[in-house]
Amino acid sequence: MTISMYAASVPVFKRSLAGLAAILDKAHAHCANHNISESALLQARLFPDMFTFAKQVQVACDFAKSGVARLAGVEPPRFEDNEQTLLELKLRVEKTIACIETFTAAQIDGAETRQIAYMMGKFPIDMPGQTYLLGFILPNFFFHYTTAYNLLRHNGLPIGKRDFMGPA
Repeated sequence: MTISMYAASVPVFKRSLAGLAAILDKAHAHCANHNISESALLQARLFPDMFTFAKQVQVACDFAKSGVARLAGVEPPRFEDNEQTLLELKLRVEKTIACIETFTAAQIDGAETRQIAYMMGKFPIDMPGQTYLLGFILPNFFFHYTTAYNLLRHNGLPIGKRDFMGPA
């Protein structure tokens, strides 16, 4: 039995991003209820050379929308990295969900062998669609999403695995 490229991408991203949006709501409420500055959370990082919490969310969104777009054979939309609050980050997550919902299975299925080639900064990316999704996009998305989740846990947000998994 095979699994479609669409099924392995869009629904997976939608569920995780919905979980991230809910976590951002909880973080916003947590800051308000405990008189914590949102900027402290937005700038939090696990180690000095790692991205901040805000950047982790932005990059997770970028991997989801750009990965799906490239699998569909279209140029990914660009989002400004200008979010200054938790609610603005949530809006970015929601915008990402809306973006990936515009793609259909017909656009993505069959992309297993489509060559995905572009420059990521100074680094060339050039691989077949299935390798791109399973070996590059999904691991990168989950790295940044998990790091964002862990930053919130590390900073006292009472969330758990059910929050991370997102709605079923």
